[in-house]
Amino acid sequence: MRTRGTLAVALALVAGLALSACGGGPAAGGSTTLSIVGYAVPEAANKAIAAQWNKTDAGRGVRFQTSYGASGDQSRAVVSGLKADYVHFSVTSDVTRLVDSGLVDASWDDGPTKGIVSSSVVVLAVRKGNPKNIQGWDDLIKPGIGVVTPNPGSSGAARWNALAAWGHIAANGGTDAQAEEYLTKLFANVVALPNSGRDATTAFLGGTGDVLLAYENETILARQNGEELDWILPATTILIENPGAVLTNANPKAKEWLDFVLGPEGQRQFALTGFRPIIDGVDTTGVKGAIDPDNPFPAPQKLLTVEKDFGSWSELSEKFFDEKDGIVTTVIAASGKAK
Repeated sequence: MRTRGTLAVALALVAGLALSACGGGPAAGGSTTLSIVGYAVPEAANKAIAAQWNKTDAGRGVRFQTSYGASGDQSRAVVSGLKADYVHFSVTSDVTRLVDSGLVDASWDDGPTKGIVSSSVVVLAVRKGNPKNIQGWDDLIKPGIGVVTPNPGSSGAARWNALAAWGHIAANGGTDAQAEEYLTKLFANVVALPNSGRDATTAFLGGTGDVLLAYENETILARQNGEELDWILPATTILIENPGAVLTNANPKAKEWLDFVLGPEGQRQFALTGFRPIIDGVDTTGVKGAIDPDNPFPAPQKLLTVEKDFGSWSELSEKFFDEKDGIVTTVIAASGKAK
């Protein structure tokens, strides 16, 4: 059932969408318009990919309308009527919601990349020069450290952050009880729970907190935009895998767009905006804003994945993020930080 609040969000997004045709530099007078609905973080990447696609025979003349925001909110808005030909979300469960609603075919993740279009890892962003000497996860629970992370109730980025924090304990010999204790201490130090990953980045860059739990690509993009910050790749982190899907009633051009996104040109643009390519053979040199532009994506000591360490999104969503009984949900509620 669509709640009044959910429908209001959808209508607000529709109104915003009508006012904001997407950049990507499409040729004037194109006869095809594709609607992209995504989580906030990859907007710059998708614009860059669109600009390249518009130079090809398949993409010439195609125009874009876009709506970006918190992943969960965007997914619910599409269910409530927000027009979309292609969706690009933070977590797989936000596409599953559209499958359950009949808006995306159940075979959407049958391809070679299993529905994933972009990837990154969780990093610990700090002030320039790292004045609090943050070196890893254990430093985030020390007294006086202010942590910024988005709200798992609306943000996919927040869910990746929480899983990485949990894995720091659970994947290194700790029990579930010890991992939950760590999360409890971590959220006790949280000073802001913004709505989306992008909102969290904005809050941190505006002066809130000492550490930002973030996508690696967000930190790279921030430096590309002239912001001053550093980051630490923790010894244990998680592979962030962002899904993309074409809707069942989409313009046929949307499938050609997805093919380009998944190809070398599309993945090169993802790399240039800080994402780790999901296919082999992509040039990753010259990534401005990276700590090492010609080696922008160093390998973590221990890289967790959903499939290897958490089972599946359906399993982990119930265990960690159930609205009533999820571990992360109850930890945040007990911290008093929930909105």
